[in-house]
Amino acid sequence: MVGTNPPTMNSSVNITDKETCSPEAQHMSLAVILCVAYLLGLLLNTFSLWVFTRHLLQWNSGAVLQFNLALSDAIIAPLTPLMAVYFALDSNWIFGNFACQLKIAVLSIHFNGSVIFLMLISIHRYVSVVHFNRSSQMKRKSFVKKLCAVIWFVLIVTGSIYAMLLPVTNEENHRQCLTIHQGILTDAYFIINFVNLFFSCILPISITLFCYGRLARSVSRINVNSFQGQTVKIKSMRMIGICLVIFVLCFLPLNVVRTIGVIMKKYYPKKCRILLHLQTAYYVCYVLAGVNCCLDPLIYFFGSSNFIKAFKNFLGAVGIWRSVENKIESETVSQMGNRNNTFTVS
Repeated sequence: MVGTNPPTMNSSVNITDKETCSPEAQHMSLAVILCVAYLLGLLLNTFSLWVFTRHLLQWNSGAVLQFNLALSDAIIAPLTPLMAVYFALDSNWIFGNFACQLKIAVLSIHFNGSVIFLMLISIHRYVSVVHFNRSSQMKRKSFVKKLCAVIWFVLIVTGSIYAMLLPVTNEENHRQCLTIHQGILTDAYFIINFVNLFFSCILPISITLFCYGRLARSVSRINVNSFQGQTVKIKSMRMIGICLVIFVLCFLPLNVVRTIGVIMKKYYPKKCRILLHLQTAYYVCYVLAGVNCCLDPLIYFFGSSNFIKAFKNFLGAVGIWRSVENKIESETVSQMGNRNNTFTVS
């Protein structure tokens, strides 16, 4: 028995403190949930884009920002099957270097674009409600269009740079694409992560919290006795709630886990078991981040009266809204009849 102890200890050391960490297969549920989340997001955002382009007759600056948010959410969906197959094949990328670089560029544009446009929507809502009687560039559609064009240019350039800096590598007989196991890219991941952490997490969340903090304080003083005041208050509070949920649930965990992962990979590269757990946690947060594609359309429904009107007009055109209204009307008449019968019996 004594003679068997040293090999056991050595094998334990080899598993936890070896030079490189082999990629670990992820549970198939991650791939399934990922596909479901992004497919639902694709349907919702494609429908939103269709309503914006075909049924929204008058666009203001807020509608321009919401359209660009929906566009940044929709572009990631076509690459989702590739990522699902990647999970299913034990984290082995079989689609070549160009597809990997395209995936990295589109992911960067998607996540960074979603955060930036959410931040701009927060600023626009703050300016429109808190400083409603002041002129501002954010209220001008022409300025917002130019601003969105500049943002898309920066997003595309940044995503292309990230794609060139992070090619496919061979690690333990696995072709790796955008994973923590790419040892030769550790320094690149470390730098890119902290650039993204500041510009795509800390700064946008700080600005959003400031805007919604001031907005909540201003909304709390609105006179709810008037219909207009009550409408503005309800709409603003819904916007605050949805945006904060998206930031806290979808983007914050992803940035926190990724930051811990790159730090561990750079300074503790032999802690394989911890790195493998962090990899799984990152993929889970990645799936959570994909949920933002399903939550963002709520902003259009709750934040834009023009979008709601356009949505109702669409439902009316296909006969759905009219049937819903008839059903509501018939239920109301039925309830009134029941009340009258009750009063008669009494």
